[in-house]
Amino acid sequence: MAADKMEIDLASALDNVEDHVVEFTAEVDGDEYEFVVQYAVLEALSGDAPEDDAIDMFNRFSDTIAEAGLVALARGNAANVIVISENDLE
Repeated sequence: MAADKMEIDLASALDNVEDHVVEFTAEVDGDEYEFVVQYAVLEALSGDAPEDDAIDMFNRFSDTIAEAGLVALARGNAANVIVISENDLE
């Protein structure tokens, strides 16, 4: 059964400029997971490439990112960090 709700810890969001991702922690069904969302996802959602505002974009689109995170998690990825890409957007 797939999870239907992700609680993102917005305070955990960290802009990793070097890797072009925003890292964050989220809870799904009582378990905590580490995620990264690619800048390409933020650009797809906002229409603009992140510059100095990746965290602001992340916060603005956190609900959509949470939905995409559930899709990424459902892929059964056994990695320590779950990557949210444009393919996870519905």
